[in-house]
Amino acid sequence: MVTKDFWVLLAMVLYFIAMLSIGFAYSKRSNSSAKQYFAGGRGVGPWLTALSAEASDMSGWLLMGLPGLAYFTGAADAMWTAIGLAIGTYLNWRLVARRLRRYSVVAGDAITVPDFFSKRFHDTKNVISTIAALIILIFFCVYVGSCFVTVGKLFSTLFGWDYHLTMVIGAAVVFAYTLIGGYLSVVVTDFIQGMLMFFALAVVFIGSIASVGGVDNTVTFLRGIPGFLDGTHLATPVLNSMGEQIVRDGKAVFGAPTDYGIITIISMLAWGLGYFGMPQVLVRFLSIRSSEEIRKSRIIATTWCVISLACGVCIGLAGRAMMPTQFGTQAAAENIFIVIAQALLPSFLCGIVVSGIFAASMSSSSSYLIIGASAVGENIYRGVINRKATDKQVMMVARTTLLVMFLFGIFVAFDQNSSIFQVVSYAWAGLGASFGPLMLLSLYWRRTNKYGAIAGMLGGTAMVLIWHNLIKPLGGVFAIYELLPAFIISLLLIVVVSLLTPAPEDSVLYEFDHYLDDPADRKVDDDLVAAEIQAAEERSQI
Repeated sequence: MVTKDFWVLLAMVLYFIAMLSIGFAYSKRSNSSAKQYFAGGRGVGPWLTALSAEASDMSGWLLMGLPGLAYFTGAADAMWTAIGLAIGTYLNWRLVARRLRRYSVVAGDAITVPDFFSKRFHDTKNVISTIAALIILIFFCVYVGSCFVTVGKLFSTLFGWDYHLTMVIGAAVVFAYTLIGGYLSVVVTDFIQGMLMFFALAVVFIGSIASVGGVDNTVTFLRGIPGFLDGTHLATPVLNSMGEQIVRDGKAVFGAPTDYGIITIISMLAWGLGYFGMPQVLVRFLSIRSSEEIRKSRIIATTWCVISLACGVCIGLAGRAMMPTQFGTQAAAENIFIVIAQALLPSFLCGIVVSGIFAASMSSSSSYLIIGASAVGENIYRGVINRKATDKQVMMVARTTLLVMFLFGIFVAFDQNSSIFQVVSYAWAGLGASFGPLMLLSLYWRRTNKYGAIAGMLGGTAMVLIWHNLIKPLGGVFAIYELLPAFIISLLLIVVVSLLTPAPEDSVLYEFDHYLDDPADRKVDDDLVAAEIQAAEERSQI
């Protein structure tokens, strides 16, 4: 008799084969140039752009980390985080996408985020792009590790296999198709994986509610847990000496709920600020076929994000009603999605649905790998070390970087007790505070200069590290999410340092004043633009 595990595994193997096939299919086109490999030749349509951006952004924490958080401590943390992310998603598409797509072309046809920052401020020494590339490399290695943790937990929970072995095998699959196919393979697979994630969340959410007896029964049970459904309180599991929740008479034990004040709510809403600095999302804005297609992508992306986040939170809440004593720690609770899928679905369909978790990890880690590789290859190697490097040499360096990130990610993921949510939150804060304020001011404030840009990036990175490790442990008002204070400090540094140092060159100001001009209406050739810039610079020297 064919076992249940066989059908689950078969569905997942077929999925893996399909993803690798896409990588091979796009390998020839992606390897034709660095621009194709890193940005798809700026020819990506609105549907691919929208869903690949959201799939790469959400990663495995949407299907594991977020439901696990809701399962263990109730609605408050997960709900306010989800609301912040939904608002941040919309604002990022509304405020940044179209402007960045336009400005990146005007600023020397930039194809990476570090490249854009460097060309935006005419940084011929590439100091800005080098700093940005190093920040991306540091935090993306942590991000990649969180994705590999997801993969290891998935196979360990499903089949009882060794966590470390399956984590390495899953990571190797991601590495292979990213290495072979480049950006286009990542975008196309992200699109497919975004659809699968959406389907998986919807199926498991509906199934979990139905298994408990409907919405009324679920809500009635959860209201019996102090503070569980209250957005202004946090449920408090009572833990034993091993750090696991106590179960007494078949019921999970909870203490008095913890107050969830306005400062904490603002702290969790601040997750949305991170979007303005997320390279894996911003690179989608750079690669879309036309800035005129941004509006369509914004509608698709925001709709997907709101529904998916709501399903993720509700799966965790319904999971507590369905399996109230199954998981004793938050790290263990991150398997709730997998366990519900196993309990409710036929084997082959379960395999397809849980492939959504692997899909999330694949889409995100592949994006992190390709962006980290492009940052080193394009911005550090060609930008600083060897400015005459050929595309072939750049891609060789990029692929070497992929290997280094892959190995470091495995190192980060080796601790199977890691909380996916906590690992992701750290990297999210680092990237959001380092690049978010700079991206907004680069697009909206003409007085921003390269000195302010450098100060903002370094200050944001430093504050995340300082706040997370030294200030946050003090508790109380200092226990807020490190992204919020670091974002504010970075913003202030950019403004203050820019005002205290010389104004940008006239050529930089000219580009800023005209980057939103419609090329079809402007009809000004490059020679005339260059002449106007040169004349402006000569006048400023008189």
